[in-house]
Amino acid sequence: MKRRQFIALLGSAAAWPLACDAQQAPMPVIGFLSSRSPGESVAVAAAFRQGLSEMGYIVGQNVAIDYRWAEGQYDRLPALATELIGLRVAAILAAGGGPSALAAKAATSTIPIVFSAASDPVGLGLVASLNRPGGNLTGMSTLTTPLVAKGVELLRELLPMATVMAYLANPSNPSGGDETKAALAAAQNLGIALHVLNASNQDELVTAFKTLTTLHAKGLVVAGDPFFDSRRQKIVELAATHAVPTSYAWRENVVAGGLMSYGTNLADSYRQAGVLAGRVLKGEKPADLPVMLPTKFELTINLKTAKTLGLMVPPTLLARADEVIE
Repeated sequence: MKRRQFIALLGSAAAWPLACDAQQAPMPVIGFLSSRSPGESVAVAAAFRQGLSEMGYIVGQNVAIDYRWAEGQYDRLPALATELIGLRVAAILAAGGGPSALAAKAATSTIPIVFSAASDPVGLGLVASLNRPGGNLTGMSTLTTPLVAKGVELLRELLPMATVMAYLANPSNPSGGDETKAALAAAQNLGIALHVLNASNQDELVTAFKTLTTLHAKGLVVAGDPFFDSRRQKIVELAATHAVPTSYAWRENVVAGGLMSYGTNLADSYRQAGVLAGRVLKGEKPADLPVMLPTKFELTINLKTAKTLGLMVPPTLLARADEVIE
């Protein structure tokens, strides 16, 4: 072989691995569509990434995430979903309950969608059934609606003499109606007059808390709504200012200074959604992946807040608490 031909052969052989690298599939991107806010979602976003890692997907190594936040303004979700679809994402995580899941579903019937915290996915029309979702959606349900009644019951146990309470709801949440009905039914069974206060923006939040005094409400139950999550600290501050004992759906509110909560472990819901997203990236179809139900429920009580409100938490209630913050 001539010297010139030998050098040319070596050059082509050296270039071959580079050509193979250039033909490798690009890193898949997951669109993270959230109705909540980035600041208060740090823990749940980390839990989602943990779920992905359990399936072998490490952000920055073999998967990327592109985030979009509605910050409690549900009317922004359709445009944000369209943005993500324009990026040709491999899958979408619809984070923050029904509003984001419905927006994602309306935007695409082909890109796989995993929702993280939808209360009633069948009732919302997201899936055909829990076991056989059909279509391009699956995810994690938080069972928020049936847990609302438990929140009313626990607050009554803490306030046995209370006959008037209030329930804070967001009328723009598609799941809100069923949850409100559940709260009203539970209150009626306990002989409590429950007043429903609606709020879907900051001004309405402030007005709702002012109304508590007029109603002589002795306690307040706050719905597990993404808008309320995005205003978590403000709501906790308003409850403290008006000195109203308040029950929440999520532990995170109690950690922030709220009185008590009972509900699904929200971080675990996002972790499970990360596992489902990983399975989708591996080629499984959402239509064949059953909607996952929560396995962790927790009662959290903040004794410091109870003391500030002048409340004595019954020993029987403390004994059932999964976490007591002192």
